[in-house]
Amino acid sequence: MYYVPDDTERCGFYECSDCGNRFLDLRIAPSLVCPYCGEEVNMEIGPDEEMPKAHEAAKLISMLEGEDVEKYDTLLSLAVTGGDYSWI
Repeated sequence: MYYVPDDTERCGFYECSDCGNRFLDLRIAPSLVCPYCGEEVNMEIGPDEEMPKAHEAAKLISMLEGEDVEKYDTLLSLAVTGGDYSWI
């Protein structure tokens, strides 16, 4: 599960077009590598290997600021836990 740290003022809300998961990330860009289904590119290649390419399937839905960050973080937490809010 990917959540933002407490007191975060700005973050991005993303949805992966491959697996459909939604998540928050401190980085704000038009697209990112999905932390659920994507793999970070290993740049250590040999002389005969082709340069790997990152598959950025997670698209930015919106940029969240202020109180919206905490609200979305809580909502995503509830969605992942199946609605068990007793731990919040």
